[in-house]
Formats: sequence, structure tokens, C-alpha cells
Amino acid sequence: MKNIRLIYSILFIGLVALWLVADNILSGPRTFFPVRASLVNLTGVLAMGAMSVGMVLALRPFHVEPFLGGMDKSYRLHKWLGVTALVVSIVHWAWAVVPKWLVGWGLLTKPQRGSGGPAHSALVEMMQSQRGFAELVGEWAFYAAVVLILIALIKLFPYRLFFNTHRLLALVYLVLVYHSVILMKPGYWNSAIGLVMAALMVAGGIAAVVSLMGGIGRNKKAIGYIDSLEYHRDNRVLAVMVQLRDRWESHKAGQFAFVTFDNQEGAHPFTISSSWSHLGTLRFHIKALGDYTSELPKLLKAGEVVTVEGPYGCFDFASRQDRQIWVGGGIGITPFIARLQALTVQKDGREIDLFYSTAEPDQEFIKRLEQLAEEAGVRLHVIISGKDERLTPDRLCELVPQWREASVWFCGPAGFGHALREGLVARGFDVDDFHQELFDMR
Repeated sequence: MKNIRLIYSILFIGLVALWLVADNILSGPRTFFPVRASLVNLTGVLAMGAMSVGMVLALRPFHVEPFLGGMDKSYRLHKWLGVTALVVSIVHWAWAVVPKWLVGWGLLTKPQRGSGGPAHSALVEMMQSQRGFAELVGEWAFYAAVVLILIALIKLFPYRLFFNTHRLLALVYLVLVYHSVILMKPGYWNSAIGLVMAALMVAGGIAAVVSLMGGIGRNKKAIGYIDSLEYHRDNRVLAVMVQLRDRWESHKAGQFAFVTFDNQEGAHPFTISSSWSHLGTLRFHIKALGDYTSELPKLLKAGEVVTVEGPYGCFDFASRQDRQIWVGGGIGITPFIARLQALTVQKDGREIDLFYSTAEPDQEFIKRLEQLAEEAGVRLHVIISGKDERLTPDRLCELVPQWREASVWFCGPAGFGHALREGLVARGFDVDDFHQELFDMR
């Protein structure tokens, strides 16, 4: 998490610093309209900076995963940037539009433009002639962006609507690039802020075109078919075995993939719950958490074609400690199942305690988990919510007295993970040794 905070901070602090160097807000007149013009430019720069980096991250660049800590962290940064772009864009729109309304209502007096001015190049003159059109299309693109970002953020909207509309943000972004190029203060282009913004918008523009052409993750996709299905009714978990037809790069236990069962529904992220084998099979355990996943046991049939994109993620159980504590909440047990399978083939010499907390126990599922843990040499603690004592930081430290010597790997509800992490850190645990999958791609 600290690296995504670092990138977020550097981006906005850097853009503000470069803007201050290029703008005359500190040395120019302090009257309303000159200050307003500077703030319109600042908010425009910040909004486009956020959207540009967010657009690049939308390509799922796996090369930056190690630095960010995984694709889940990359999507968290993408979400932060989207929210920031939304808020700053609203402020930008308000600074641009509200004063015009106030002038129209007679509450503000717009200063007269000077009759003269420095001569501009033909390019600048051409850009100046398009300002009215750029303002118009930019305003409508802003309205479209607000709607599309809200659809992405508000989870009451179904995933299918999000999937089928989110790509339109790439088109909106390209319109906003035109809007920004035409309306950015001409003097900025001769300064560092102009060069940085040009680089960001070129990178974002390329990403937008790739997205519109359906190129996201194209080189990491494989076609397969459903080999078998098994539904655990008590905990509402569907086990899907996929046999791949295409070449698939080997994955590590704990990684996930985007799986497409229905092209209209789009790709959903699911943790791979099987270790890698050269037989080309992948297993996914899918919990009924929403309308779509609840219907999958009825919809999916053996033999149906599946598209799998991945693998992604850095939840790979690599740590310096000889002891590990794993905590899986509900369907968060899936990465640990994959790691258990890998350990049955090759032990890593670590002492491991696995806590499986569930509110919907399925005895057959738990029996298989117990057998797998025994074969892997892992101590399993099953905690049934409402029956057993809740797994709190105190309880965890009591059950594993050597917790200070361990790294903790958590996958499950965000609130559960936050409580464990904060409780352990308050007892002196190193936060860098607490690894949490932020499995929220929307």
C-alpha cells in the first residue's frame, strides 16, 4: 500500500509544483478573474493527470505489479485516481461555469479584454479559434465522465452495466485530451508542466486507443473449456475446473485471473485455487456473492468455452520468515488451497498455521481442506462464525505464540483484515509483514 500512496502523492505534488513554476498566480494580480483563470488551469491539469495515469493502469500493466505489490494494488490506485479525477473535475467545471452564470445574473462584472496583445504563431492562432468548440465538447465529456465513473463506483449498478460502459471512458478521455490541448494556457507549453502533461496525455491516449480496440490483456488470454463443475451447497461455492486449449504461462499459488464465461457479462476476477500443473488445468472456487455469481451453478455447463486472462497478483507467499500465518475469510480461502496443493508436492520448510473462518460451513469442503492441510504439513484452525470464538488479534496471538516471528497472509473481507492488521501493528508487528489481497477490482 505504501508504494501506491507514494505514486499518488508524487503525481499530485509534482503537478502542483510544476504548475506553480509555470503560472503567475503568486506574482500576478490577486483579483477574482485572474485567480479564477489560474485555478481553472490547475484543476484541469490535476484532473487530466489523474485520468492519464488511470488510463494507463487500465491496461493491466503486469510489469509494474512487483513495485505496486500486485494487480489488486494497481486497481486500488486506479480507483483512487478515478475518484480524484471526478472530484477535481467537478471543481474545475464549477470554476469554469459558475462565474459565467454570476456574470449573466449581474452579480459579477467581467473585465474588458485588452485590445492589443503579443503576436501569436499560426499554430496558437489556430488553437485559439477552436476554444469555443473545445469548451463545448469538454463540458459534455465532463457530464459523460461523471455518469460513467459513478456507474463504476456505485456497486448497486450491476457488473454487466459497469463492464459494458466503462470502456466508453476511453473515448471520453480522448475528447478531454483535445479539450485540454486547446484550452491549456499557451505559456505552459514552454515549461516543464507542458512537457509532463504532453507525455501523460500521449501515454493515456495510446492506452485509450488500445482499450477501444479491445487490446487489454490480449497477450495474456487463453481459451479453454469447462471440464467439470462441483457445487458445495452449504457454503454456496461452485468449483469450476477449466481445461485450457491455449498455452498458459505457469502461475504461482495465490495469483488470480480474469475469467469470461459470458461475453456480455464480461471478465470477472477469480483467484486460482489450484497449483500449477503441466496438464493445463485451472480450478476456481466461486462464491455466490452477487446476482451473477449466484446464477452460475445454473448457467454453467461442462464443455462450454471459457476465456482466461492472467495470471496476475503478487500474493505469492514469499517472505523472509520461517513461520507464516494464513487467514482466509470465507471465499478468501482460495489462494491458500492453491498453496496447500503446491506444498503437497514440495515443502518449503516453514511452520504454517492456517485459519479458515466461515459463516457457512460445508462439511465436505472442510473435510477436503483438512486432508489437504495434513498432506501439506500445515496446522489448520477452522472457525465457525456464531459457534466458535471470533478470530481477533488477541485470539490469534494466543493460538500462535510465535506470531512476532511470522509473516501474516490474509485474504477475506476488508474489515476483517483491517482489524487484524491494526491490532497486530498496535502490538509491535511490522506492517510490511502483513500481506493482504485487496480483492476489489471495481
